Amino acid sequence: MNQFSDGIPREIGGLETLVQLSLRHNNLQGTIPDSMRNMVGLEFQDLSHNNISGNIPKSLEKLQNLKYFNFSVNKLYGEIPSGGPFKNLSSQFFIYNEALCGSSRFSVPPCPASSKHRSNRKKLLVLFLFLGIALVVVPSTFIFFWIRYRKGTRVLQQADSLSSVTSERISYYELIQATDLLSESNLIGSGSFGSVYKGVLRSGTAIAVKVFNLQLDAAFKSFDMECEVLRSLRHRNLIKVITSCSNLDFKALMLEYMPNGTEYVLLDDDMVAHLRDFGFSKLLGEDQGDLYTKTLAILGYIAPEYGLEGLVSTKCDVYSYGVMLLETFTRRKPNEFEGDLSLTQWVSYSLSDAVMDVVDANLVTATGNGLPKELDVVASIMKVALDCCAESPARRTNMKDVVGMLQKTKIQLLAC
Repeated sequence: MNQFSDGIPREIGGLETLVQLSLRHNNLQGTIPDSMRNMVGLEFQDLSHNNISGNIPKSLEKLQNLKYFNFSVNKLYGEIPSGGPFKNLSSQFFIYNEALCGSSRFSVPPCPASSKHRSNRKKLLVLFLFLGIALVVVPSTFIFFWIRYRKGTRVLQQADSLSSVTSERISYYELIQATDLLSESNLIGSGSFGSVYKGVLRSGTAIAVKVFNLQLDAAFKSFDMECEVLRSLRHRNLIKVITSCSNLDFKALMLEYMPNGTEYVLLDDDMVAHLRDFGFSKLLGEDQGDLYTKTLAILGYIAPEYGLEGLVSTKCDVYSYGVMLLETFTRRKPNEFEGDLSLTQWVSYSLSDAVMDVVDANLVTATGNGLPKELDVVASIMKVALDCCAESPARRTNMKDVVGMLQKTKIQLLAC
């Protein structure tokens, strides 16, 4: 015990490595200096039995090494801090003070003014939070519904346009006129049993007209088959059949026109993908024969379990996507291969040590040291495609993982 008087000097905060400090049983006055927060090495501090007044600085919560801190028998008042080392202090370290308040575990009354302040601050925080959410959600909701409205309006207009078309009987002469006498300038593509032309009806509606080549006997059955399947089949990503035109010398299907894309995957004005057609004979389960294995060239895109057993699932779409990915990077179509060799097998055999033999040379632009990195990126993409084309549906990668892997590969490519 000493007889120190006056206040605790602010300079005491410079004793950062001090471990123990005992100033008990003195006549110290004034307040506890805020600079004590810098005494980070302090483990023991006793300020009891003095005349110290004022608040206990909340900044002392930073003294994480402090295990003993005695404030008893002083003239302190205000809220006792509750964080940091104060979590482990008992009520005996705060007894016999003037007007301390805070947590009930310190055996002191609650702080009404402080609680009210916290309550008001909480209310303000909640208010600002709701305002922030409103500022984000309201415009976003408006934009979302506006886009949906605009898109819905376009779809409705398109549907109304197609409905008005289907409500009319489209004659042979109207189709011939719409396609400008089946002009080659309107030719979109050709298949095994016919050709597809772009046409514009008198109402201004653009259509695609699939005209069957009736010089082929199989074209008659192909037409009947497609009409049978498409009459009962509905899918948001299948091109809609509007109507048909059939007589002894002419058979055609009138389809929804897609302005973008090539081959069998087409894109509408909103860049939504649609399938043009697929292996209908497989769906019907009729006599297959050699003829019907080539009814439509896209049989190479069909998953094995779909083509052989008619089992349909999202895994079939994963398989088809994998084939399309391989086709994109090899510039080879799945129906180009004969015998037991397939596009997936051809790529798989060459992927480990001869990527350059299968990749479309137009896609490789790097030279020198950059070439191996670019080929690694292409190999990664083809590996993703092959994972999609696994023979067993259970072993195929799900599309969420495919997107993640392709995004990662994109980052690799940008770094090349």
